[in-house]
Amino acid sequence: MSAAVSSCMMKLIDNNYALEDYESIVPRWCVGCGDHGVLAAVQRLCREEQLPPEKTVFVSGIGCSSRFPHYMRTYGFHGLHGRALPVAQGIKIKRPDLNVFVIMGDGDCCSIGTAHWIHAVRYNMNMTAIVLDNGIYGLTKNQASPTSPVGLVSNTTPTGSHLEPLNPISVTLGIRSASFVAQAVDWMPDITHNIIQQGFRHKGFSFIRILQRCPEYLDNRYDDWVKNPERMLLLKHENGLDISPELGRIYPNQEVHDPSDRNRAREIASSHDPIPVGVLYKNPDIPCYEDLQVPDKMNTSEGVADFLKTEFDKVTINPTGATA
Repeated sequence: MSAAVSSCMMKLIDNNYALEDYESIVPRWCVGCGDHGVLAAVQRLCREEQLPPEKTVFVSGIGCSSRFPHYMRTYGFHGLHGRALPVAQGIKIKRPDLNVFVIMGDGDCCSIGTAHWIHAVRYNMNMTAIVLDNGIYGLTKNQASPTSPVGLVSNTTPTGSHLEPLNPISVTLGIRSASFVAQAVDWMPDITHNIIQQGFRHKGFSFIRILQRCPEYLDNRYDDWVKNPERMLLLKHENGLDISPELGRIYPNQEVHDPSDRNRAREIASSHDPIPVGVLYKNPDIPCYEDLQVPDKMNTSEGVADFLKTEFDKVTINPTGATA
């Protein structure tokens, strides 16, 4: 074997990332929290796609789900409540070569972050946004969120919540530039992984809502759907989910749904019983904002230093006769 061939083989081996290359510290989520399953699905995705950790970044806001970047051995940004999306967009516009993931909770995205969420769909930047929706503020100990069910008794709704829960999927589908909209549940790990993988491979803003149970405050919210698989609706299509025979036997309620049919997607999204799972809508033809606003050059450490020096020199006061 020649030295050149040996060198190439060693390079391939060195660049073959294993699952542990994406694992950081032990997660501190509650036992039974759906966040654990999503973390496992995302780490599996990174391994299968062989994403270089130094080229991958996770951005979050505030909440239980927003601890996600701490548990990934990649770059991460743990930001302010509701502000994950503008941070991620800033990263993507200056570094379009990076793989950008955004992890949000239902309160994080659908309450204080609502305006950012709506405009992120408009901009359609190439990133994967995952909303971990458990219908409650868990980190701050039991307050109602925009997706909480009617009648929920919490610290902020002691007599029960009176408002109908917000449907993030329906809202997202109402924006013309939505390009990928999907829904998963925490008790179907293989399908959750499949959906996240499709969202990552889609060029554009992938909005994925994952319904999950909070073991501390809303552990029985989806008991009827977990115990009765026929109350789940699996959406299958050659451009969407490919349902295995094994899953098909467990979840017989299925529909062949073309993800390019926005009107049918809206009808499906409005259903809460059965709960739809799959890719509701996908349109690869919508342009990404970063392709419309291509930066003149990529950021480098030298470029950032030169920029800061130039800006600081504009406001530097030098003693008489001194030079800058």
